[in-house]
Parts: sequence; C-alpha cells; structure tokens
Amino acid sequence: MKTTILIVDDIHEIMLKKFDQAGIHYDYQPDISREEAEKIISNYSGMVIRSKFQVDKAFFDLAPNLRFIARAGAGMDNIDDAIAAQRAVQLIPANEGNRDAVGEHMIGMLLSLMNNLNPSDQQIRSGQWLREANRGYELKGRTVGLIGYGHNGMAMAKKLSGFDVTVLAYDKYRIGYTDQYATEADMKKIYKEADVISFHIPLTDETKGMIDVDYLAKFEKPIFFLLGARGGIVQVPAVLSGLDSGSILGAAFDVLPVEKFPKLAEQNWYADLIRRDNVILSPHVAGWTFESYYKLSEIAADKIIAFVAS
Repeated sequence: MKTTILIVDDIHEIMLKKFDQAGIHYDYQPDISREEAEKIISNYSGMVIRSKFQVDKAFFDLAPNLRFIARAGAGMDNIDDAIAAQRAVQLIPANEGNRDAVGEHMIGMLLSLMNNLNPSDQQIRSGQWLREANRGYELKGRTVGLIGYGHNGMAMAKKLSGFDVTVLAYDKYRIGYTDQYATEADMKKIYKEADVISFHIPLTDETKGMIDVDYLAKFEKPIFFLLGARGGIVQVPAVLSGLDSGSILGAAFDVLPVEKFPKLAEQNWYADLIRRDNVILSPHVAGWTFESYYKLSEIAADKIIAFVAS
C-alpha cells in the first residue's frame, strides 16, 4: 500500500511543500471533524494531527492500515500510545519545534510575576501610582528547579543561562544529563534549594494530578510556580492553598486542567484563581508562536519523510 497521509488539522504549508518534493501523497483537510475522519481513515497509512480530537481505541479500530501518526506539536497525550504500540503504529512528535517558544514564554511570565508587571500596569491605568507596593525581586542569584529535562526543559535552561542563576534539573527517566546549563539533581535537593519551579513533563497516568498539596509542601523555601507543560498534572486548589499560605509567591499558568470556555468558568477554583494579582494566565500559547508554527510542521514533515523512506 502506498503512503497516503490524512492531515486533519491546520498546519504550515511547509509540510505540504516537503511532501510534494518527496512525492508523498496526502489529503489536507484541516476542517474535517472526527466523525468525518472516522469514515475515511481506513484509506490512509498515515495521519497528521495537532489537538483536534483524541485518537483512542475506537478510532484505531477504524484505521487498520495506519502505520504512523505524526503530531505537529509537543507531546502525544491526545493519542493512546498503548493502543498505538499494540497496533505497531509509529508515533512521531515534533517536540523540538516549539521548545524555544516555551522557554521564552515561561521566562517572560516569571519576570512579570517577580516584578508585579500585571498589577502595576492595571493600577496605573486606573489612576494609581504605587511604587512601594510593586517592589520586585531580582532573578539573579536564585535557584531554578526544572522538572523534566527533555527538549523544553533544556531550552528553558539555556535561556536562563544569561540571568546568573543556578539551574537544577530532575528527570526521572534520564541519567547523566548534567550540561553547561543545568545540573542533574534529585528531588530532595530541588525541594531544599529551589526558588523557582518550572514543569516540563508530559501528561501520563503517572503524572496526572501529581502536583498536589503534599507535593508542594515539600519545598523548603517560598517559590515561584510555573506551569507550561500540561494542565492535567496540577491540582489547582493545591496551588491556591500555597498562595494563601505564602509558600508560593506567585504562579504562572499557560495550561490548566480544564481549558476553554464555558467549562473553564464552571470550575470551582476558577473565580479564586482569577482574582489574584500574583497569578498570571495565558491560553495555552507558550509554544504557539509564528515561528513555532513553521518549525513544528517542518520538523514533523522531515520525520515523516525519513520514516517513509526507512
């Protein structure tokens, strides 16, 4: 069966150009629904997706000829990897494509938190000039703990290198990863020394809801909390509790356990979250820049072409 790919999400045209150059057949249907995709997926040996729908067992059952699924994004949590392994379907992520975007975005959120940029901006707009109330903290000399040291964690560490900070990295599934930007550490050391904690891990059965009250209580110093990975790894009320007690000085969320309205507004923690001046929120855009849009599609296309040729 010749390789024919169904593209079910919006992607940069660079992917299509690369497929044309490689002689790979594809159907680009970015507006297709899951129901429509289910009716035709049996005709394809590959699929490209971003986040349009969950690729679960029911979908795999309708795709007997599928050899690979590529995601023009970081992480594969909207695809059942266990079923994919059972069916010998290769999963192809493009994690490298948005690592710079995520690193820059999270550092931007951190600096905004540490310097009270959001509340001071709003105060000035409302006619208040409050210098002392907005005295900030310097990042220099502090210790940043990175949980997860893959593509995004490494990019974050590299971008932090100009701030004269100590970067400690913990990755459960790697050893010997100390480099010029970060030092390998166990969680005990991070709990003891971190002033800032940033998460760069996927959402799995193991990590779902792992950031709870007990987890946060182990930090020995007040911390700034950054989450740009997946919202499902955090229990938001636990962070709110830390903000109340002062064990968390500020929190930045690019991702939340529930995203998009109206469901987000229905969460029992939402009203409490948005009322706080020391919380910054963005709508899951840390890895979604004009540049990463291109790079994600380019990298995914190159990996697909290599896979087809193998």
